[in-house]
Amino acid sequence: MTTENQSTVQPPARLTSLAHGGGCGCKIAPSVLQDILRHVPAAGVFPDLLVGTETSDDAAVWRLNNEQALVATTDFFMPVVDDPYDFGRIAATNALSDIYAMGAKPILALAIVGMPLGVLSPETIGRILAGGAAVCATAGIPVAGGHSIDSVEPIYGLVALGLVHPDRLLTNRKAQAGDLLVLTKPLGVGVYSAAFKQERLDAAGYAAMIDTTTRLNAVGPDFAAMAGVHAMTDVTGFGLLGHLLEMCRGAGLGAEIKSATAPLLPGVEALARDGVRTGASGRNWASYVASVRAPAELEDWRRDLLTDPQTSGGLLVAVAPDQAQAVLDLARARGFEWAAVVGRMTAGEAQVHVIV
Repeated sequence: MTTENQSTVQPPARLTSLAHGGGCGCKIAPSVLQDILRHVPAAGVFPDLLVGTETSDDAAVWRLNNEQALVATTDFFMPVVDDPYDFGRIAATNALSDIYAMGAKPILALAIVGMPLGVLSPETIGRILAGGAAVCATAGIPVAGGHSIDSVEPIYGLVALGLVHPDRLLTNRKAQAGDLLVLTKPLGVGVYSAAFKQERLDAAGYAAMIDTTTRLNAVGPDFAAMAGVHAMTDVTGFGLLGHLLEMCRGAGLGAEIKSATAPLLPGVEALARDGVRTGASGRNWASYVASVRAPAELEDWRRDLLTDPQTSGGLLVAVAPDQAQAVLDLARARGFEWAAVVGRMTAGEAQVHVIV
């Protein structure tokens, strides 16, 4: 029985209800980002800066000596799920992916924390940080510090640092014509996240989303050590098409992508055919359409999946044809059972030809 003196206990707010977007779908549209960066002065010449902003690569790289280069990146976003621990795990896995995509091994992380203190409890915020710390522990590194602010929307991520031998550094700009393109994780995280917000994602779909977004891309350094692997990037907020275009522009090459062979998360095709999509996929397509040759028969849902923002997506590896099977075998042995060849690099203009 309630009385006038009893206070009403409000249930905790859904994390996703506190943010206007979630995961890597929060990224600024590529065309808008390019406009912004046009007004930023170019950095000076630094002989030890091996990778800067020139080719939109995954991380910055600074040569420390002949044996070591420091890889530095930062990544953060708003919630893509409501469970605070899972949100922390996903954000940390996504941030560390940039280190692995350069062929490096992480050495430490710093936390980036922005939280609405009047809305989320200290316990909830602590669970977010605990999830991130758990992923870093799995990667064998500490969260050695960070910075926090009181923010209108919840934001969490990491600054991540790693080390790589300069000779084993992989960038997105050294792909060669004829290389096959291997994708290690299936597409559809953006569709899943949109379905989750619409309460249309079933338990199996949610489990698949958590599984793929918390799976560390720690196989990256092993790819970098393989003969025939020429370039690598991870597929995140700009979708498969966008990150492949960055690889094309970095290498001065074109690419072909077979839309029907791109692996998809379970149930994603049905959701996509039913019109589930993110606003980010449309923004991505609008940003890249001038650099894409797509046939008229390309169905809208397939097009959307090519630009679907992948929170903590897979690695995209450009590898010589005679070594592609070895990359696939290693990926599958390391738990990336969906790994598949999705296209190839071609000579010519930096654009992508989509094959149905």
